[in-house]
Amino acid sequence: MSSARSPELPAATAVFLRSGDLERLWDAARARLERNGVIAAGAIVIDDLTDDERHALSGVLGRPITGDRVRVDLAILDEKLRTSRAQRGLAAVLEVLGPALVDRKGRRADAEAARDARETAAREAAVAAGLAYESWCESWLVSLRPLLARLDPATAVRTARDAARTLTMLPRLHPNADGLVARNDLAGVITGSAHGLDDGTPLAAAVLRGVAAARGVELPTTAVSRRALWHDAGVITDQVSSTVLTLGLRPCGLGRREVELRSRADDCVETHLTARDLRRVTWTLSPGTIVYVCENPRVVEAASDAGAQAALVCTFGNPTSVAVELLDRLHGAGAQFRYHGDFDWPGITIANRVIARVGATTWRMSVTDYESAVAATGGALPELAGSPVSALWDPDLEQAMRRAGRAVHEELVLATLVEDLALRPAHT
Repeated sequence: MSSARSPELPAATAVFLRSGDLERLWDAARARLERNGVIAAGAIVIDDLTDDERHALSGVLGRPITGDRVRVDLAILDEKLRTSRAQRGLAAVLEVLGPALVDRKGRRADAEAARDARETAAREAAVAAGLAYESWCESWLVSLRPLLARLDPATAVRTARDAARTLTMLPRLHPNADGLVARNDLAGVITGSAHGLDDGTPLAAAVLRGVAAARGVELPTTAVSRRALWHDAGVITDQVSSTVLTLGLRPCGLGRREVELRSRADDCVETHLTARDLRRVTWTLSPGTIVYVCENPRVVEAASDAGAQAALVCTFGNPTSVAVELLDRLHGAGAQFRYHGDFDWPGITIANRVIARVGATTWRMSVTDYESAVAATGGALPELAGSPVSALWDPDLEQAMRRAGRAVHEELVLATLVEDLALRPAHT
């Protein structure tokens, strides 16, 4: 504990203090001092003393020990040792006997101070970034604690600051904000390195905790679920792993990619487009182009088999970033959208999102369409699960679905959908 080396104990004193008969005394004293901040205060009790232990303790304490139990006041023990041949207090004796004392109380205080400093830094970063009044901010700050605790103080402060700043720049995390951003570009802006938000970095973990808190979802535990959460916030983790399934798209340009898409459309062959593909195509469309949008890839497969010439985009459920980007590009090129999805609460939510984003109208998703599908099956359908959602396009649909309590998925009405697509030209 002390910086200066203590003089050696007299040989006879060292032999006596290192006696096995005093081992329990020193072990108990050490444990108490380490809890006390290395202060000789309080008392210890040693039970079931042997005759040899009683004799040795009598020599240390300067009083006879006759029973099989002794209570030792550590302040008195400290004073006895100082006036003995040891010529040093209890803490110094324990240091000489070894091992070195550990100020556990001080360590706890230091750890608590460091924790408080990290939490203060994170809270200050949230305030500086304008996040403090977000409804999800407090749960984000709580979720950061174990992450920041594993980092050295400087890294923890920097991570909290950069994470708060990143959260303000995510396209889909805030009201009235949208769009897409590449993760490596975002990382370059925030950290100066294109890899600053890579999986496995403290900053990526801190940001995803914020997105999860904002979305009210569990923290992702797999690479796939992490990528999905990034996409939900409008961040493209890469430009090749995520695709959007299409059929019948006919951009008007004369470039090789535009020609290839038109050729595949003429052959009724589906196409998976990556984010890189979307950026390589000039999205100019014929006036009046109608693009149908569905949830389930089975619709695309069946439409292709039927030789449908209509343009079709599949969202695979909730649209990924690359699917949203394609819809945005087609919308910017003047496309008109017709949307069909599942008649369940998640399906209504997705439909609302697509309608609000690109001004789509629905396709066979009226109350009549729903009730007809339910009646045609005699009610042999899965039960609706989750919280009811009001449909933007039909205020009566929610009540009809509540009454029936059944979900109608696209596969059930596949033949009708494909018939529609097969009868539709590529554009009006």
